[in-house]
Amino acid sequence: MTDEKPDYLGHRERVQNKFMTYGADVFADYEFLELMLMCALPRIDVKPLAKQLLTTFGSLNGVLTATPEDLMKIKGVKNHTVLFLKIVLAASQKLAKEKVKEGPILKDWVSLMNYCQMVYAGETIEKMRILFLDKGLRLIHDEVHQKGTVDHIPVYPREILKRALDLNASSVVMMHNHPSGDTNPSKADIEATKEVHRLLETVGIQFLDHLIIGKNQNVYSFRAHGI
Repeated sequence: MTDEKPDYLGHRERVQNKFMTYGADVFADYEFLELMLMCALPRIDVKPLAKQLLTTFGSLNGVLTATPEDLMKIKGVKNHTVLFLKIVLAASQKLAKEKVKEGPILKDWVSLMNYCQMVYAGETIEKMRILFLDKGLRLIHDEVHQKGTVDHIPVYPREILKRALDLNASSVVMMHNHPSGDTNPSKADIEATKEVHRLLETVGIQFLDHLIIGKNQNVYSFRAHGI
């Protein structure tokens, strides 16, 4: 028998010390993913797995937002690895939401787009979310209005109006995702948007926009298209 430790244990220690000393900014994506996988898989060399995941899904964000089914297709990925990656994603989403509450969500287009992409990361069905904002455009509440299928979601304009009044909101942003990737609105999307706009207008609540979130950071703005 030998007391020699596997080579990857020394590598793990060096990577962990590098992170504790310099933080995440000095890491390439595969190194940072490797660091995360070290926590999920403490007894194996995870560098090859990190590189394989990035090759397959294209980016760190692609790995974290991939479906559990697609992740499990990669050799070496088990249930607990998927669970860990989804916990990391959920933690980052929670932190981002907390940060949004500190200032105006609509201070600029980039901030709003980053928020949209963050809340819809990894979604495989349509979800209609409503952002209720105060007079300073700060987020009062982000609420899932309805869940749908992969290509359809119901909208209930009077429920949105009632909720806005309950929360004493000054303005509203609607958003939903198209998992298929096509951000063009359907006829039902347009009709529902116009009805929500009409109802909110009757009580003096601003309807700022309706956004459709697609893949690869594509976003359709109803306001920008004059609807």
